[in-house]
Order: sequence, then C-alpha cells, then structure tokens
Amino acid sequence: MKEMFKRAKIVLILVTLIIDLLTFLVTYRFMRINYLFPGLIFYIVFWLVPFVFITMFIMAKLNFEYRHPKVLTRTYTVIAFFLLFYLPKLIFIVFHIINEVVNLLVLFTVKLYDIIFTNSLLFEPFSFISYAGLCVAFLSIVLICYGILVGRFHYKLENVTLKFKELPAAFNGFKIVHISDIHLGSWVGKEKMMKKAINLINNLKPDVIFFTGDMVNNFSEEALGWEPVLKKLKSRLGNYSILGNHDYGDYWDWKSKYEKQTNFNMLLDIQKKMGFRLLRNESETISINGQKIGLIGVENWGKPPFHQYGDLMKAQSGLNDVPFKILLSHDPSHWEEEVINKTDIDLTLSGHTHAMQLGISIKNFKWSPVKYMYKQWAGLYRKNKQYLYVNRGLGFIAFPGRIGMRPEITVISLRNDYLK
Repeated sequence: MKEMFKRAKIVLILVTLIIDLLTFLVTYRFMRINYLFPGLIFYIVFWLVPFVFITMFIMAKLNFEYRHPKVLTRTYTVIAFFLLFYLPKLIFIVFHIINEVVNLLVLFTVKLYDIIFTNSLLFEPFSFISYAGLCVAFLSIVLICYGILVGRFHYKLENVTLKFKELPAAFNGFKIVHISDIHLGSWVGKEKMMKKAINLINNLKPDVIFFTGDMVNNFSEEALGWEPVLKKLKSRLGNYSILGNHDYGDYWDWKSKYEKQTNFNMLLDIQKKMGFRLLRNESETISINGQKIGLIGVENWGKPPFHQYGDLMKAQSGLNDVPFKILLSHDPSHWEEEVINKTDIDLTLSGHTHAMQLGISIKNFKWSPVKYMYKQWAGLYRKNKQYLYVNRGLGFIAFPGRIGMRPEITVISLRNDYLK
C-alpha cells in the first residue's frame, strides 16, 4: 500500500502540473499580457497555487500505516484543495477546447480561402463557449466553497409518514429517527457540530433510533472518544444499529488477519458503549402494550465489489408470527435483490449512497450522479406493499463537503391504515 500511495502521489502531481500548464497557456493568451510588470505578477500569482498544493501534498504526512483520524483529515484537506483549485481549471480547459474545435470547423468550412491565401489566424480564441466555461468554472468554485463551509453541516429533517394495514394498533404514531453513514473519521475537531445533530434528534423525542451503518471510514480508532457524545442519543425504546461496508476494515492494509479482527472487535465494543444494540444477522421484537413488531438487522450486503456478509434468512428466522417487520440493511441494492416479492418485510431502511454528497433536490425533483450507479439512492421507494427508505447520510467521506444533498435526519411516523 505504501508503494501504491507513492505512485499515486507522483501521478497526482503530474496531473496537477499538466492542468496548470494548459490553463496557463490558455489564460495567458486570454489576458494578452504585453508588459513586463503585469506579466511578472501574473506568473507569480498563477504558479503560487500549484507550488502551495504540491508542497502541502508532499508535507502532509499522509502515512497510511498510521491509524489515526488525522491521517484521514489531511487526506480530505488535500482532496478539497485539489477540487477547489483544479476542477474549475479542468472545466475551463474542456470548454475552451470545445470552443477551439468549433472555431476550427467554422474557419475551415467558411474561410478556407482566406486561411490558405491570406495567412489568417486559424483559431478565433475566447468566443462564447470559452466565456461560458469561465462562468461555469467560477460557479464550481462557489459551490465547492459552500459545500465545505456550509453544506456538510446544514442538517435537513426529512419527515415521512407511512401507512400500513398490518401495523399493530399500539404502534399507531410510532416515531422512528433514521440516521446513517456517520463516518466518524471525518469529524475531527467537529464535536460541536455533532452535538448539534444529536440535539436535533433528541428534540424529536423518538420512540426508537435506527442507525444503518458506516460508523467509521476504515478503522476503529476513528470512533475512540466519541462514545460519551453518541451515548447522549435518547429514545424511548432503544437505539439500534447495523454495520456498513466501511465498518469491516476492508479498505485498509492490515499487517495480519488478527490485526484486522482485533480492530473489528474494538468497533463492536465501542458501538456497545455508545448505547447501540448492534444487530448482526439477527432480529428482535419491539413491544408496546403486549403488541409486537419485528426488527431485523443484517450485516452489509451489496453487489460486487462490495462484500455480502448479510444473511437475511438467518436474520429473520423466528419472526413468522410477527405481523409487521422492519429491516435495517446498509446497502439499498439489497432490497431489490432479496427483499421485495421474496419476503413479507414491510419497511426497509438503508443508507450507503450519501446521494454522492452532490446533486439537486427541489421539492419532488431530485437528481444526483449516483442514480446511474444505484436504482434506489435517496428517499422513499415502494413496490406493492413494501417500502424502502434510503437516508442520504449524516456524515461525509473523501470530499469534506455536501453540495445540494444535505446531511439527513429522517423522521418516519408509522400509521395504522385502519385508524385515524
């Protein structure tokens, strides 16, 4: 892993230099700098950014053999810097290339005679397309800054009311708070913002709290110190959790299977200290006034390359006589593969997608690039009498921000369809 990261460092540095060189050539031509002093200022300001980025990248001490959340924080800082300063440049370059290709075609077809015999310029730089690229590039800077500074902690309460004929009368009005994908390794120095989310949840006075996986990014040390904070989550009948794909340590380079298993066991213990009842391919019943509903929790089950640790048949055994069932399953693709039309599970709760931390959500319209990867990626889905709700996640990973897809706290109210 160490050698792979060294190669990745070299590749990223080369990519940034290529982007900078192309942007410099295009921008220099656009500004038409003819005087020594303005030109010198332009050189210094322009190349200062790649110098700072490469220096920061080299000095960041991204030692991925050292299991500490600060390693992840430094990594995400580098990612944020790269996106903020290089994505806009790349956008501008692409638009400008399109502009030049269009100009070339126009000049070739309309002014071929002039080009050949009068030595006219082949390209007409910076027409409408290039200016449009410049506007889009600046817009991307604004959106990235917003996502990092505001979006990642701009919590959104999503209220959902679901009606079921099978729901026991004692559970009419039953309030569930559903959260997912905390990714504690991304919250270094953000305890105040976590407490804000916890206060929002506790003020809802839920009957139960369900957490659908990804407590950490890679290793259990990310969760150390958060036990007393998350233990303050309060509900009337208990807090339940399952594991997500990031909780198993599958994305870390462990020295041995024993080290990986020790890390995993530590995370299980930490979740217990946080006050969560962790369900690992097992089920429980929740009772009110002698009436029951079933709660099923499976380990992570996803389509390849994600592992399929979940065992739904095992998890739901013993609930045949329970009239209403809720499934906690981290990956929403599990619902279509093993739940609908194959079980009598009424409601499935998932997370995993984060809605890619990027998209548009306006009233009933929602879009995110993740929709091309997951059929069910955010919000409520229904197939006959079975429902799936996909939470957009409370935390973030890799890009330390959210653009258009705010961190979500879902409030689900269950209603008996026969009762008012």
